[in-house]
Amino acid sequence: MLLQKYLAQTEFSSYEDFCQNYRLTVPDDFNFGYDIVDEWAAQEPDKLALLWTNDHGECKRFTFADMKRETDNTAAYFQSLGIKKGDMVMAILKRRYEFWFTIVALHKIGAVIIPATHLLTKKDIVYRNNAASIKAIIAVGEEPIITHINDAMPESPTIQFLISVGSIVPDGWHDFHAERRHAGVFVRPVEHNKSTDPMLFSFTSGTTGNPKLVMHNFAYPLAHIITAKYWHNLHEKSLHLTIADTGWLKAVWGKLYGQWIVGAAVFVYDHEKFTPADMLAMIEKYKLTSLCAPPTIFRFLIREDLTKYDLSSLEWCTIAGEALNPAVYEQFHQLTGIKLREGYGQSETTLSVLTPPWIEPKPGSMGRPSPHYDVDLLTPDGRSAEVGEQGQIVIRIDKQYPAGLFDGYYRSQELTDEVRHDGVYYTGDLAWKDEDGYFWFVGRADDVIKSSGYRIGPFEVESALMTHPAVVECAITGVPDEIRGQVVKATIVLARDYKAKAGPELVKEIQDHVKAVTAPYKYPRVVEFVDELPKTISGKIRRVEIRKKDAR
Repeated sequence: MLLQKYLAQTEFSSYEDFCQNYRLTVPDDFNFGYDIVDEWAAQEPDKLALLWTNDHGECKRFTFADMKRETDNTAAYFQSLGIKKGDMVMAILKRRYEFWFTIVALHKIGAVIIPATHLLTKKDIVYRNNAASIKAIIAVGEEPIITHINDAMPESPTIQFLISVGSIVPDGWHDFHAERRHAGVFVRPVEHNKSTDPMLFSFTSGTTGNPKLVMHNFAYPLAHIITAKYWHNLHEKSLHLTIADTGWLKAVWGKLYGQWIVGAAVFVYDHEKFTPADMLAMIEKYKLTSLCAPPTIFRFLIREDLTKYDLSSLEWCTIAGEALNPAVYEQFHQLTGIKLREGYGQSETTLSVLTPPWIEPKPGSMGRPSPHYDVDLLTPDGRSAEVGEQGQIVIRIDKQYPAGLFDGYYRSQELTDEVRHDGVYYTGDLAWKDEDGYFWFVGRADDVIKSSGYRIGPFEVESALMTHPAVVECAITGVPDEIRGQVVKATIVLARDYKAKAGPELVKEIQDHVKAVTAPYKYPRVVEFVDELPKTISGKIRRVEIRKKDAR
């Protein structure tokens, strides 16, 4: 069991035991490729690492011995192109199994991988290429990805290699599979990486401006032991699915690092369009034991007739990416008997707040602080928030800088200093804690509405709105008001059956509903019905765009 190399104690009897005795050891030269993938291949070569299938019926199984062979071959291929330690490589690979070959191979070389979504346009790619001085792009060989990348090349002077994984290999591009067959034998670089060397960079979603480039080092995977072992509750017999594209850090949270460290197998369903029925069929067919997905996915799943599927293999479900509406928790529990366990973290961190096995979930709460971080809630005057009092979620770093916390924003010391100073990392997210120490999400600090002396978090109003059958999606913002300072505004996407009813009567019905569900002072005095909400390419609502539109 590899876990024992990095944790002094691996099993805990309670949350208190967890907090008191969790201790992570980070070697000076940790490398996930050698110390985890190759080590499993040496100890248990036939152990399942990755089970991949797609919506065309293809299925591939990779053991750890397979992963060592494939990642060594890929690393040798990258070296033959001239990719070396410290080089920046962007990977746009959707859910292709080649992503796992690529990321581990780059780790072995000591290069820096920058995962990216296939939704990027030419403008997005140009920005990223130049912001990170990217040397190579490896991408799925299909349209429109290829066209967007080619269109970006005249404005991307640092790019030296374009590598295609797929059916289209344009002029000037390298063919990943064809050329990899002729790669030589991989030899580990003489200069070994340090755990503090750069390993993985990720562009944030940019809800308020241009995406920032978050830097993580080679110790980062070890901080995800808590993600897999004590939140996903995985073990060596687990087959885990996290629903996420490899362009987002959620993929390495749930489809790679922690899962393989604890010896669990990762399940990947490579599909073009999410269909709840298909996802349920995958759980049944492959007997998945664990599932992690954002609340939106669970909202779709509970609308299906779950009695049609044998979900008895499913042991554990976790939820993250956005705050969980209690109504979704209750319905999923009633239908499956499984209690959704929420967690919280950012691109800049690993899992910071969680609902581990030893505590009872509270619907709508993100759980309790992870012992890996020194988490606190700070009020604007700099003191720790009392029970029931709102504060900003922070991580104290004055005593120790924990593995998993970002090294800063690449080429932007000013932005780094804005969020990390005086021995504290400021997340920018607000929450409050109850008498049992559970954290409850309020919203981004910039999104909190101040009305008639009250501080109103968008999430609490959105949660109330989402329990009305007319509401499919919504965003809560504040609009200026001479008397109250600000009033609550709801921007709502209506369900199909309600679109014809959009008007004053439905507005009043929704307002009355919110008054009945939550504190009356929180109800939206302004309601606007729209066809869609402004979002980032990762699907996060850009409330800043709504505020700008209202200001105009």
